[in-house]
Amino acid sequence: MSIRYNVVVQKEENWYVATCIDNNITSQGKTIEESIENLKEAIELYYESEEPIIPKETYITTLEVAI
Repeated sequence: MSIRYNVVVQKEENWYVATCIDNNITSQGKTIEESIENLKEAIELYYESEEPIIPKETYITTLEVAI
């Protein structure tokens, strides 16, 4: 079984930090690709002994707000 998760990647100093917003698991890497691959591994390890939580349908967008 495979499950699709929503991920945010942000640059923090010299690292890219990837966070799964569906379960709050985080990992990092020197590149965007490495951070995502590390996050994938972390999620797989997390759910090895857990029953996977199937995320609800989620929509992610950006919006502009005048401040």
